[in-house]
Amino acid sequence: MIFDWSATAALAAVQNTQPEAPLTLSGEGLWVCLVSSGTCTASLDDIGPSPAGSALILPPQNAPAGHLILSRSPLTLTPAGACHLLCLQLTGQAALQFLAGLPELPFLARGETCPAAAELMGQLAAETDDTPHSRARSQLAFALLCELSGADSAAPALPPLVQEAMEDIRANYAGLYGVEELSERLGVSKSHLVRMFTAALGIPPGRYLTKVRVEAAMRLLLHREYTLDVIASLCGFSGANYLCRVFKKETGHSPAQWRAVAGQSLRPGLSPEESQREQELYI
Repeated sequence: MIFDWSATAALAAVQNTQPEAPLTLSGEGLWVCLVSSGTCTASLDDIGPSPAGSALILPPQNAPAGHLILSRSPLTLTPAGACHLLCLQLTGQAALQFLAGLPELPFLARGETCPAAAELMGQLAAETDDTPHSRARSQLAFALLCELSGADSAAPALPPLVQEAMEDIRANYAGLYGVEELSERLGVSKSHLVRMFTAALGIPPGRYLTKVRVEAAMRLLLHREYTLDVIASLCGFSGANYLCRVFKKETGHSPAQWRAVAGQSLRPGLSPEESQREQELYI
């Protein structure tokens, strides 16, 4: 075979369901879920291997009928009464690139901004299982990604202070001493920042800073063969022991276990900022 189209875009799984209990979607790749009727809540309960660029992990989002939910796993969809969902799991390089470009997870898209998405999802779901890696499926999967690329977020806009704090954390997590320093940089009191941040995102800024640092450690564990001391320095932890304690608490795995298990299926690159920091400190 000259060209393996399934390596670019492929349909891995379909769930066409009317759940009465929370539905958790797992597996690698991009999940695309259409809320055909009713309303559901979409949430990412567990931390997972984020693509380079570190999308903002949002608190649980309400998705009414006509909206699409785009996310990695583990994605939990909780119905609010009667609800119909069509969920497709897309894999391949195009799906991973699409996932890496999402600014927030789970990403809620308004259906009217990608009007052909519902029809393409229906065509994909109707494809027979006789040829799971057929060219027709790959063509439809790629067409769906192209249609979704123009979707607008349906998530409410964040307050400017929260947006600025979030950007500061993601840009400077390796050197930030904590929320006290962050509030000084933003020119507000610590209590005001914590109150605004928690109200908007559902977690305090200190907790968000920890999550960003752990996500950065994940990418370094998968992408580099550095010692834990080096990774701790690059990610803003005081040392390897502290990194191990926090990492285990956040992910349920030790760094070594994470590198062994997650590295089998995902090998993301570093963001430009992380590569520059790496060169400045250790290369």
